[in-house]
Amino acid sequence: MLSGLWYATGIGRRAGLGVSSGFRFVLLTEPGSPTPRSEIERELHEASMSEHETLPLSDFLEYPQPEMQARAEAFYGEIRRRHSLRDFSDRPVPRGIIETCIRAAGTAPSGANHQPWHFAAIGDPAVKALVREKAEAEERAFYGGKAGAEWLEALAPLGTDAEKPFLETAPWLIAIFAQRRGGPEAGQDLKNYYVSESVGIATGFLICALHHAGLATLTHTPKPMGFLNEICGRPESERPFVLLVTGYPAAGATIPRHATTKKPLEEIASFF
Repeated sequence: MLSGLWYATGIGRRAGLGVSSGFRFVLLTEPGSPTPRSEIERELHEASMSEHETLPLSDFLEYPQPEMQARAEAFYGEIRRRHSLRDFSDRPVPRGIIETCIRAAGTAPSGANHQPWHFAAIGDPAVKALVREKAEAEERAFYGGKAGAEWLEALAPLGTDAEKPFLETAPWLIAIFAQRRGGPEAGQDLKNYYVSESVGIATGFLICALHHAGLATLTHTPKPMGFLNEICGRPESERPFVLLVTGYPAAGATIPRHATTKKPLEEIASFF
């Protein structure tokens, strides 16, 4: 029995203590309470945890530490071979490969598990041609002065311009949309949380899955991208997040030397 005073409110938001199933526990301890604050917090945490259904963690695989290090090194070796490619082959890629990679992306963590994303996979040549037409119109404005000198200077080592033939050549374009509203079940109309973070993580999962399957990728972000809503039949409440191009590299494909320069560990990480 708790000696401190507490109450639960059904506001469904994270507070300093536990929250589950729409309840927030606020601790109001009495002066001189015989029960330590830590004990009260523990009981509140257990109370909050009891409000949701759980399952045993049955699919986690633990490896000996030497194997863990070897697996980490192997993944690093594989992912460092991923490059943003602009020279794509028109070789067809089976739809089933794309579907499985999208399934992998759909396992990404998301705010409140609302999974606020939609992946529109475009393989129809006529639709890809329309995407290229609309994208290049935006890109001509971008490179024509909309971007500004500093941005264009930053892009110069990559050799990019307003022409985007890969949007037609590559076998698949995947338009990724961020959903402002939705929910964990189809047809729900709830507010989504941490949308950009969630969709960004899912996009990373998709890029890794496509690379692991043996395909090259390119993240393409013409601005604005509202034309993708119309082409893909997506509602205005969804925001185009990125257009992911994927397929096989063309014969003799090249990548910018500038893009192979990656910051060393000591510049991107701190350990405490």
